[in-house]
Amino acid sequence: MKNLYKKAIIILTVVFIAVAGVVITEGAQAMTNALNSNQQSIVAISAFTANGDLEKLKTALNEGLYAGLTVNEIKEVLVQLYAYTGFPRSLNGISTFMGVMDERQKKGIKDEIGKEANPFPADKSVFELGSDIQTRLVGSPVTGPLFEFAPTIDLFLKDHLFGDIFGRDNLDWQSREIATIAALASVTGVDSQLQAHFTMGMNTGLTAEQMKSLVLVLESKIGKTETARASAILERVIVNRR
Repeated sequence: MKNLYKKAIIILTVVFIAVAGVVITEGAQAMTNALNSNQQSIVAISAFTANGDLEKLKTALNEGLYAGLTVNEIKEVLVQLYAYTGFPRSLNGISTFMGVMDERQKKGIKDEIGKEANPFPADKSVFELGSDIQTRLVGSPVTGPLFEFAPTIDLFLKDHLFGDIFGRDNLDWQSREIATIAALASVTGVDSQLQAHFTMGMNTGLTAEQMKSLVLVLESKIGKTETARASAILERVIVNRR
């Protein structure tokens, strides 16, 4: 009887160690596939800019600088967001950042300014550059009834959003998509656009695990209820890509 008891204990111990090993391995893998600290900071900055919570944005901006984002990278995020959240939110975000920088300078904190955007390629018009970037992000040329009905919006998207904004090289496309997704996930009524940008984000090389990490960061910052929609949309995108 004692021998059977000992054998049972040994078997249970072995099973426990094996299961624990799997959990640790999966946890390590999840950490490897998670967004890095800079990317997580972009999520928070974009979310609070989009929903207009300027007090929390102030905290997120400070945390972003401490995490290693440069001043110009944060400026670039805040400027880009006007295309997705409107000028009022973007301008409020920039004004809040000005206040943060003023406070930090008074405390003697020196932040890295970061690089400026390089000039656009001389061999392409901005429209051509934007068309190329849009096609690469979406995965195919963008056409359809909406753009035939309102060709001006097609021009603005290609020429201005993807050309003038996404064409600036002082913020990479992954960071721009993270900012866009976080902003769209923080407002309502933009499900189709959010789904499209989850896809574009993954087309830049962001993994499904990193996208899930993005949603988890949002949940921790703005709440699980508020981000349930984003989680459901992401799952659809992941299923459709299999």
